[in-house]
Amino acid sequence: MTNILLSLSEGFTKEKRKLEEELGKLGVSVTSITTKKESITDYLHDAEIIVTGVERIDRDTIANAPNLKYISKFGTGVDNIDLAAASERDIMVTNTPGQNASSVADLAIGLMLSVSRNLTKSNEIVKNGKWLLHMGNEIEGKRLGIIGFGEIGKKVAKRATGFDMDIVAFANYQDEKEAQRLGVQFVSLEELLATSDYVVISTSLKKSTYHLINETRLSLMKSSAYLINIARGDLIDEKALIACLKANKIKGAALDVFSKEPPVLELVELDNVICSSHIGGATEECSARIGDMVLGNIKSYLRKGEIQHKVTIND
Repeated sequence: MTNILLSLSEGFTKEKRKLEEELGKLGVSVTSITTKKESITDYLHDAEIIVTGVERIDRDTIANAPNLKYISKFGTGVDNIDLAAASERDIMVTNTPGQNASSVADLAIGLMLSVSRNLTKSNEIVKNGKWLLHMGNEIEGKRLGIIGFGEIGKKVAKRATGFDMDIVAFANYQDEKEAQRLGVQFVSLEELLATSDYVVISTSLKKSTYHLINETRLSLMKSSAYLINIARGDLIDEKALIACLKANKIKGAALDVFSKEPPVLELVELDNVICSSHIGGATEECSARIGDMVLGNIKSYLRKGEIQHKVTIND
């Protein structure tokens, strides 16, 4: 009998129950644990398939799973999975690209508006029984720089056109046709940082993008600019960002992701920072789409059918 281990956080309880129910119909054994509340190590030995959200599936985890043949990422980013270790064992890895794009793009626009109008501070003031006026900024007509022009970056751009923003992008793969349709101009990273009023990071984390936004690149940004990160925390050198924000070298930052989660207090307690708890893909619609793709791939695996979105070490 095939043994499947589901390791998902509490926020995905609804989809986890659906997966348990649907997989159970296939005659497999399903073990379900809650990420960060139960140790995955205790459940690895018999697992042939692991479905993981943010749980780290590193080399040691893989070494302790002798029967593991397939890792299914409940989401897009696979930086929590040791692809090299999986490849050495011929363990297949899949993800669900694009399924979270609408949810994350919505959040990017929401964070941009929130940091521009200081909504979190205004909310706090009113709930504390006070009434104060805070001046903010409009986003209409401003320049938006998008780092990464994949599915999320494109959807951010599409939403930003409704605000008549001037949109530029930096990307290794440049989809010229879609950029032209959306009125997006590709520029160098340096030009993007130096000229944008809002910088949205929506690229993937890998060795080449670790601390992509560092002290040098932060120094290029305008003092009136805002930095929004809805991708991965380690794309930013947080120590450099803290120093930059403390010195008011940029106007503010809106962050959904952090190098360490929960994040260091020194960063999140700054007055010119607003934060959310890695909720980019945390919508019911997104979770359902991801769950359906994960379920479909597991069914294909069990039936030896075609499996979508295999991830390789070179991706």
